[in-house]
Amino acid sequence: MKRVKLDFVGLKVEFCNRERALKQVEEFAEKGTWHPLVVFGPEGCGKTAWLKQAVEVLNASDFEAIYVDPMRKDFVARTDVREVVNKFVEATAEAVGVAQLKLATLAIDAVKWLISKWKKRRVAILVDDAFQAIGLDKAAIYVKALLGLTEYPPEGYERVVAIVTTSEGISRAEIGRHRWAELRGMWNMSREGFEELYEKLPGPKPDFEEMWRLTGGNPGMLAKLYQAKWDIDAVVRALVISKKLDAFVLSLSADERKRLLEAVKDPDALFTREGLSLLNKLVELNMVVDSITYRDHFLWIDEPPPQKDSELGVGEHVAWQTPLHRDAIRKAVE
Repeated sequence: MKRVKLDFVGLKVEFCNRERALKQVEEFAEKGTWHPLVVFGPEGCGKTAWLKQAVEVLNASDFEAIYVDPMRKDFVARTDVREVVNKFVEATAEAVGVAQLKLATLAIDAVKWLISKWKKRRVAILVDDAFQAIGLDKAAIYVKALLGLTEYPPEGYERVVAIVTTSEGISRAEIGRHRWAELRGMWNMSREGFEELYEKLPGPKPDFEEMWRLTGGNPGMLAKLYQAKWDIDAVVRALVISKKLDAFVLSLSADERKRLLEAVKDPDALFTREGLSLLNKLVELNMVVDSITYRDHFLWIDEPPPQKDSELGVGEHVAWQTPLHRDAIRKAVE
């Protein structure tokens, strides 16, 4: 199978590891997705890389496969229908704001055209962080539109695969209220896969064990550390600033700040009746991931999080997106 080359800190890095995740894509190709698959996980955990590699897996199984990232105005179209490709090219040329919405909508329309107009029997649509482009309030409506492609396709078809990824925890809660999608989590990379990626970085590097403890296997955080010339404090400060954590901490009551410090030691401190309000705020800030209680493999793309790892900030029910996210909260509180 062709391995895609992805941009990573200015390098072209071949997709690595995630073997189980790729086998799952092959299973989707064999059966299709009866409901749209909504994959959630930490920011920077590798969802985009997986989707781009999934395009190649599906195309090798005779699918017309289209990947769209509305926010970055990026797309990959593995189809011989030039008219569809041209539509995506035109949409990316639109003004900022307009292009994002057009690409998200075009992704659904393209599947309809490929099935009804060009009689394609196998079609896959993979949308990366669509909810940021269309607005979180419209996430459920978008998923319902994707469901229509599999439940009520324009005409007969053999298989449709529809996958959407999101880093937005609050969108997951909205989608979960309906029965329009299948939700699956994706966690950070395995230790072996992360080390393979780490070794591709040029120049002198800190000890791998330190990078593993800081990132928990998150390739996005590894990229930030590399770009900051391995200055850990700079990366933590950038998180505090970008997430407005100083203001967030000031908005909390004394009891909430106390519980937040407890969560720095054990994120499951948030999984209590008294801690749920604070947990929801941290989910909205994309600082923690909740709903990880069940580690059954069929509920996860690739490998689930470890059962519990205090060093990496992973609890039984709640986990910090990365140890650096936990460190940023600690810095803001202290």
